[in-house]
Amino acid sequence: MLDVPVRGGGDLPAVLHWGRDLGPLDDDSLAGLAAALVPAVPPSAIDTPLRMSILPTREQGWTGRPGFEGFWSGSGEPAAALVMAGAEPVGDRAIRLRLADAAGTLAVTTDVELTEHGVLRVRSTLENRGDDTFVLGALDASLPAPNRAREVLDFTGLWAHERRPQRLTLGHGAWTRETRHGRPGHDDPFLLVAGTPGFGFRSGEVWATHVAWSGDKRQWAERQALGHALLGGGELLAPGEVRLAPGGRYTAPWLVAAWSDAGLDGLSDRFHPWIRSWSTIRRARPVVLNTWEAVYFDHDHATLNRLVDAAADVGVERFVLDDGWFTGRTDAARALGDWTVDPVAWPDGLHPLVERVHARGMELGLWVEPEMVSPDSDLARAHPDWVVGGSSLPTWRDQRTLDLGHPDAYVHVRDALAALLDEYPITSLKWDHNRDLLHGSAHRQTTALYRLIDELRARFPAVEIESCASGGARIDLGILERVDRVWTSDTNDPLERQGIQRWTGVLVPPEYLGGHLGAPRAHTTGRVASTGFRCATAMFGSAGIEWDLTRAGADELDEVRAWVADHVARRGLLHSGRVVRADSADPGVLVHGVIAPDGSAALFAVVALAAAEAALPAPVRLIGLDPERVYRVRTVGAPPLLVQAAPPPWLARGEATLPGRVLVDVGLAAPLLAPENAVLLAVDAVGPAGPIGLADDVTFDP
Repeated sequence: MLDVPVRGGGDLPAVLHWGRDLGPLDDDSLAGLAAALVPAVPPSAIDTPLRMSILPTREQGWTGRPGFEGFWSGSGEPAAALVMAGAEPVGDRAIRLRLADAAGTLAVTTDVELTEHGVLRVRSTLENRGDDTFVLGALDASLPAPNRAREVLDFTGLWAHERRPQRLTLGHGAWTRETRHGRPGHDDPFLLVAGTPGFGFRSGEVWATHVAWSGDKRQWAERQALGHALLGGGELLAPGEVRLAPGGRYTAPWLVAAWSDAGLDGLSDRFHPWIRSWSTIRRARPVVLNTWEAVYFDHDHATLNRLVDAAADVGVERFVLDDGWFTGRTDAARALGDWTVDPVAWPDGLHPLVERVHARGMELGLWVEPEMVSPDSDLARAHPDWVVGGSSLPTWRDQRTLDLGHPDAYVHVRDALAALLDEYPITSLKWDHNRDLLHGSAHRQTTALYRLIDELRARFPAVEIESCASGGARIDLGILERVDRVWTSDTNDPLERQGIQRWTGVLVPPEYLGGHLGAPRAHTTGRVASTGFRCATAMFGSAGIEWDLTRAGADELDEVRAWVADHVARRGLLHSGRVVRADSADPGVLVHGVIAPDGSAALFAVVALAAAEAALPAPVRLIGLDPERVYRVRTVGAPPLLVQAAPPPWLARGEATLPGRVLVDVGLAAPLLAPENAVLLAVDAVGPAGPIGLADDVTFDP
């Protein structure tokens, strides 16, 4: 509920309630609620009740992090207090608030939207109507959090180990996460969740925020001794980074928020349908083979041709040529920026590869890294002024950042990519970003990136884009508006991937999450995993392969072929269904699944990350099924390694048929999985549930 002053010049608008639906309330009830929530005035405080604005400032009496701050360049005077100037509805689910300072030199327009899916969005635009340059410090949105939301969850991580959850109890003060990578980074806080203590995937009341921005940003949870608590976020601006000349405008990124009284899965139930309502994805996610971990920079034609044939033989639909195809690119230390096909490695261009790929019934994708440049490149030598920071900064992966904010650099990159897409029938670009921005304006670079992708997509609407940033260092709702896939992490180790995919999927629907079947020995960790475990992990998402299949044995290829066919048969379910994750007292056991929107089918995974805590693990509960239906449960996919003298009888039979309420609340006897193994359970509705009586073999001992 948003309380908006009815007359201009009054208090700023405040969010009074963000949570459970209060049902239909008439105007008198709404006014009564607003009046009932006016707080008392405590001792040693401002003499009027303090109500939290969407843009809290010191002028209102707020002594926490301000939502709006800046100063006039000529005088050095800070921005004057904002007051309400008006409001009008925008459609049925949004309102536009107009704020201004008393002199009319600054105007702020704040859009507040509550979607039909229960997702709340807030974004402000600042306009300089004065005669001096205004230097913006912050234009961040804030939303209130109730006193009971004392536990905070967000994320950190490392390369190949992204989205590691961390929790704390929020005391007085602020828990603030700031990213200064020029991209969200591997340690991106990603999603900030405040909830009732002990909340999990299936329980607890939670409030969550996400900053939909691909550059530097900040998020925080704050609880003040005054009694107010809030969640906030916005773009993290460097000093002097945004300077608005007279008539200039700045639009902040959306702060995206959702509430749930059913734990983290309840957040996914809101975020996923909303994202799908505006998703750029227009067709089934093709199974891809990416060449990176198969050949790296060794673009030998005979090897690639064999790989094309092996990919087609197992059912791959898109063949992606990764790094190493462009002029002089023989290793990671050279040639970034020289986006023409290497005449030595590819004397006839990519045309022979295109013909081979098309002849085997696949489409072609191509790797690019348009935002970067190698010091050892024709581009850097010809245009050193296009390199951010010049040669004074340390390289990162032997590369520097290309200044996309430079008009000539922008045009060069755009035209080079357009030339490739004009010449070759490329259906997708794997758009990589392998280093942090250590100098220059992250705001300028990010806005130029958005403009570049938007321009290319408008010109080549059939070309899909995958966002990769050293793996998963740029996964956010700002980039998601512009891409069809994200590379979830550079690791294909299934043990690492289980956690990364589990937590990334709280916000992002599975059809976006690129997950590949890697080689038996993971390239990032050296850990060896069975084909079955690798397949079960890569099943849930936008599936692909990153493995030199020409070195796989016949039995392995048979398993891969069966896995691809199974994924293709189930991807309609996997990429449209409801994601569910069970809470487990045993940290070594995960249960997760995807349920069809109508509840008619599901696919679950039971995963043993480590040895179970008990000889007989707890029954597997298939949470989220329709309690009023009867389901048949059967195992599918490659058989896992089991450590048991005898299996549970239902598993020995190969299936079980039970009412949904039994599967949800009681479950099935767990198979005794060896560590780093998984079993897939296909669930199909076979009829409505009836009364439950005693089974024939149940007796009582008097």
